[in-house]
Amino acid sequence: MADVCITQFTDPACPWAYSAEPFRRRLRWTFGEEIEWRSRMVVLAETPEETVERGFTPEVQAKSFARIAREHNMPIDTRVRPRMTSGLPSCQAVVAARRRAPERMESLLRELRVRHFAAEMIDEPETVAGAARAAGLDARELSKWAAEPETETELREDMAAARKPLPAARALDHKLANWSGGRRYTCPSYEIVRRSDGVRIAVPGFQPFPVYDVIAANLVPGLERSEPPESVEEVLRWADEPLATQEVAVVCDIPLEQAREELGRVAGERHVGADGLWTLLA
Repeated sequence: MADVCITQFTDPACPWAYSAEPFRRRLRWTFGEEIEWRSRMVVLAETPEETVERGFTPEVQAKSFARIAREHNMPIDTRVRPRMTSGLPSCQAVVAARRRAPERMESLLRELRVRHFAAEMIDEPETVAGAARAAGLDARELSKWAAEPETETELREDMAAARKPLPAARALDHKLANWSGGRRYTCPSYEIVRRSDGVRIAVPGFQPFPVYDVIAANLVPGLERSEPPESVEEVLRWADEPLATQEVAVVCDIPLEQAREELGRVAGERHVGADGLWTLLA
């Protein structure tokens, strides 16, 4: 068992969690099996009306997505959507997969993210079903698992944990968000545990990669590190799923433009927004 466990508090509908995926990919490449990863769902909004009450409309969302895509280089379709959505059904699906098919959970979370930022309506049953099929799950079975009382219990436990951030997280209070009962984690937030002695560190909110790297170096200085990959092709084979240009660039530690040029030689692109997702050519 890995001595370091990182629990990420996330939501497939969060653009910041999506924009932080390149950093998580690099951590996973660098430390491999020496870090165990867990995912817990925040549920940013239980109903579409909640987001509207906070001042978010499809027009506001489109402008926000355009800015985040421009600043963080992840592929996001910035068209104005027909309505706001709720992340609850997708979070239920992820928790259901975590309970009943844990080996497929990360793939499902990824598929839901990608579909949301490609402008699919994340709370519609067909979107969740399509993500399930792409993740290697039976969509009907997943729907049954999501309706089980145990799934609801676990989801509510996730939400409660996200709304009780570690005391240390309050030192970065601007990285937290309000809820009716106080403050909660934003996405993505990490709780990092060193199992050998129980030391626990909170890393709330979106952070640049060096923050995570420094924390890992200080928490467990003896962790073995992998060298950056030798090619973009190596990264795509390792990931075994389509990656954004920015994800490949960050893992390889090369400029975005260089990654895009090299990807164009070995992979095909599914265009989304101003960029795209790459899959190795057969």
